Amino acid sequence: MRHYRTIPGTIFDICNYLFLSLFALAAVLPFLYVFAGSFASDTELTRRAFFLIPERFTTAAYAYIFSTDTIVRSIGVSIYVTTVGTLINLFFTVTMAYALSKRHLAGRNFVLNLVVFSMLFGGGMIPTYLVVRELHLLDTYWALMLPGAISAFNLIIVKNFFQEIPAELEDAAKIDGCHDLALLWRIVLPLSMPVLATFTLFYAVGHWNNYYSALLYINEPSKWPLQVILRQIVMLSQMAAGDLNAMDPNFEKPPDQSIKLAVIVVGTIPILIVYPFLQKHFAKGVLLGSVKG
Repeated sequence: MRHYRTIPGTIFDICNYLFLSLFALAAVLPFLYVFAGSFASDTELTRRAFFLIPERFTTAAYAYIFSTDTIVRSIGVSIYVTTVGTLINLFFTVTMAYALSKRHLAGRNFVLNLVVFSMLFGGGMIPTYLVVRELHLLDTYWALMLPGAISAFNLIIVKNFFQEIPAELEDAAKIDGCHDLALLWRIVLPLSMPVLATFTLFYAVGHWNNYYSALLYINEPSKWPLQVILRQIVMLSQMAAGDLNAMDPNFEKPPDQSIKLAVIVVGTIPILIVYPFLQKHFAKGVLLGSVKG
């Protein structure tokens, strides 16, 4: 059956494509400017308010920020916290969500009410800090990973997804001798890859971009993640760790602005690399877990 386009429908499609193109362009242009500015000279950054291609291509800003181990060490810290923290998030979210997806679980409704309550009310910064301090987690990477081990919103979405898996699959597995952990590992998790991939990226981006927890709980500069160093450069125009001055005295210091732009690029590229591999699971994973309560 052929579908004929009407003139109003065609006009609407053109306007829709035009609007989406302009919106996408507005989202991409700032990053393109940051990327181009990180390769520009001091004179050009001062003289030109906006450009996408630098007149004089230079990597002095990148050579400067990588001249000591400050940035490299902070990237390693961020990768470690993001990787381990995401695994912790997934472990606790999946295990708790799987248990709460069983309607026959004793006390299930009470626990779910507590989870929903935590979405509306929180203890606040000071009580959380006191808990972290009493657990002797200050100045440790655990302080960046354990306090937010479970997201209540993500937990509910994953729990709803598990509830939609046909009970007949689990019953058949139990007849074959599967216990609950084997059932979760062999049956449920392979069927849950879309939702797990979605929240893996959600948790990973949260850990990678998190700098506030490090400011609160980490006092030793050598343990600062990349985002704290980035904040120090962008907000204070200098590396708070202070060891960038150990570079060669004959090396000409690049402009502060290009250093800021270069560190922003360094902090953004890893997530941009990971995102395309998991982006396709976003809509499917979130929608499948939010259809039913």
